[in-house]
This record gives sequence, structure tokens and C-alpha cells, in this order.
Amino acid sequence: MLVAGTDTTTITIEWAMSLLLNHPKAMHKARAEIEANVGHDRLVNESDLPNLSYLHNVINETWRLFPSIPVMPRESADDCTISGFHIPKGTMMLLNVWTIHRDEKVWENATSFIPERFERDGAEANKLFMFGGGRRTCPGAFSARRVVTLALASLIQSFEWERIGQEAVNLAEQPGLHMSMVHPLEALCKPHHAMIPTLNKLL
Repeated sequence: MLVAGTDTTTITIEWAMSLLLNHPKAMHKARAEIEANVGHDRLVNESDLPNLSYLHNVINETWRLFPSIPVMPRESADDCTISGFHIPKGTMMLLNVWTIHRDEKVWENATSFIPERFERDGAEANKLFMFGGGRRTCPGAFSARRVVTLALASLIQSFEWERIGQEAVNLAEQPGLHMSMVHPLEALCKPHHAMIPTLNKLL
């Protein structure tokens, strides 16, 4: 499970950073939240995560737009009928998570990056399907969420980020089992000035 989760976790962090670089206001808002709840005298840690609600929204929106596993296989345990279609027992079906997460009937401005959509009442997060659902929910979902949140928070807290050049980061998707970027993310970073004393203690 840990080996399988390494690739998907890395992919999610890359997509999240790409989206934040293309949306500087969201990056600033995430940094401000971390500074308000953690400060500069120490690195963010696991106990801080419940207080970083906007960062969780950013990650949820990243998973919505770019689920690391865009298509999930499922096998019918019994004969059944779905929307008038007869599905024989043993049929392999593919659940298109990417399409579900971009359905305009479910999501307002479905193709836009809007982390604030998850602030409304908490119900929006229940529409996400990146880890599957029910008894077949990914057993690593809890671990993946914590690892991604902690890693992304550390990157935002410790460094100042900017794009290479004026053009937006290319968000073209690479078809495959995992939804990676066609053009791997390249960005410029430097230590956040207020974090330099803390980072120096780690050397």
C-alpha cells in the first residue's frame, strides 16, 4: 500500500503546486493561513493540520480536477440493472472519476479552480470520489490525505514560489493509469525570508 501510494501522492502534490502557481491569490491565502496558525519559529507538523482548512480545500479541489487515478475498475458481484442496462455478474466496469468530478450538473464552474467551493457546508467534499467509496474505499485514503497536506504545507511555509517566465504552468494531462502531467512542473523557489532562521537550524 505504501509503495502504491508513493506515486499518486507525488502526482497530487505536483498538480497542487501547479494550480497554486497559476493562482497566486490562492497561494497567498494558503500561506497566510499557515503563518497565522503555525508562525515562523517552527515547521508545520501533523498537529497543525486540523487548523489548515483552506489548505484542505486546495487539496480537495486539486483531487477534484486532477484525480491521481482517473478511472477505477469495478467488478459486479451479481447480476444487476443500472439505468436500464443489464450488467451480468463478473462484468468489469470502469468508473470515470475524472468525468464525475467535472460534471456541470454536480459542480458549479466545474472546470475552474475554486478551493472556496468546499467552504460552503462541507457537503461538497462528499461528492469527491478519488478514493472510491463504500466498502471498496482505498485503505490508504487517510494516510494519503495527511501526507499530501503536510508536504504541501511545508513547501508553502518554507519557500517562496514563482513560475519560470510569464506563461501559466501547462496543465496538459498525460493519459494513463495515473494522471500525471505531460510537462513535469518546473518552478523557481527560494527560502521564505521569515523562515530562514528556522531552516538554518535544520542544517
